[in-house]
Amino acid sequence: MNTCLESKVDPSIPVERIEGLRILLRSLGAKPEHEKLILRAWVSAQPLDRCKHQSEHYFPSSIREHLGALTETFQSLGRLHSEYPSEDGSSRLLLKLRDSQLVETVLLPRDGVCVSSQVGCAVGCAFCMTGRSGLIRQLGSAEIVAQVVLARTKQKIRKVVFMGMGEPSHNLNNVLEAIDLLGTEGAIAHKQLVFSTVGDRRAFERLPQGRVKPALALSLHTTRSELRAKLLPRAPRIEPAELVELAEHYARATTYPVQYQWTLIEGLNDGEDEIEGIVKLLKGKRAILNLIPYNTVEDLSFKRPTWERAAALARTLHQRGILTKLRRSAGQDVDGGCGQLRARAEVS
Repeated sequence: MNTCLESKVDPSIPVERIEGLRILLRSLGAKPEHEKLILRAWVSAQPLDRCKHQSEHYFPSSIREHLGALTETFQSLGRLHSEYPSEDGSSRLLLKLRDSQLVETVLLPRDGVCVSSQVGCAVGCAFCMTGRSGLIRQLGSAEIVAQVVLARTKQKIRKVVFMGMGEPSHNLNNVLEAIDLLGTEGAIAHKQLVFSTVGDRRAFERLPQGRVKPALALSLHTTRSELRAKLLPRAPRIEPAELVELAEHYARATTYPVQYQWTLIEGLNDGEDEIEGIVKLLKGKRAILNLIPYNTVEDLSFKRPTWERAAALARTLHQRGILTKLRRSAGQDVDGGCGQLRARAEVS
């Protein structure tokens, strides 16, 4: 912010949160209609003065005088640090936040973006690089939205997946606040906002209460509770069958099918026993099973199955009545699994 704006703003205002941005705008004399116009312009990746022909009459002079400085404040929430295009059409972005922490955002083919909700993660998934660093801090709701804004400067965005660094249910207030803005002023269809979680009772309680109800993605990975406890050591201890029932209840309430995420690891969760378990849990449910072959992480012993093996599993499940999609994890040719880019940047 320029010195003129800084002199009028309480430095304790948490601009990393959407509510903090609202407080900042109000401190400059913005009324609710001004807040709405400015936030809508920001989340749409449009200039804050995009209605310049009207702003002279519409905005208070105190707002008009500071539109440039406000733009700088909004842009400071997430600046591009580096970019890693992939041959699969995706592109992994490393963003620098106001405190110089780094987070990863992924541009997806077909107008999508995958955003992070935390710097690091507390769940500690055994196969994930992000979890190895532990939780460093939560992202504010404005920092989450800022990832979508930056993505919109690079491509059209119609879908936002909360599946990057971090566990969204551990940062529930900020994630839901971001979802609300994206689903209202951001003009993104509610079913195209995908809340991904390892499964947390708090999330199942809160998601149905919002005016914007996102689609749900549940990281299942196995139907065996003892294996799940090893793979997701700090996830809530909820039996897979109960997780599916909780998710199915939300699916019935929203009419959106639940996307069950299954990181496919050779010799661990790709056997006949898991096929039987999946059929038992998901047949007849509002469910889509996404098989995602493991994205290799250096120094970890897990292995990626062959594409032929993964395709055979998908065919078998589909034949047995489970809607199954075989996904390619974005950015494999640039070693871009969640947390890998940030880890490399931190040691470089």
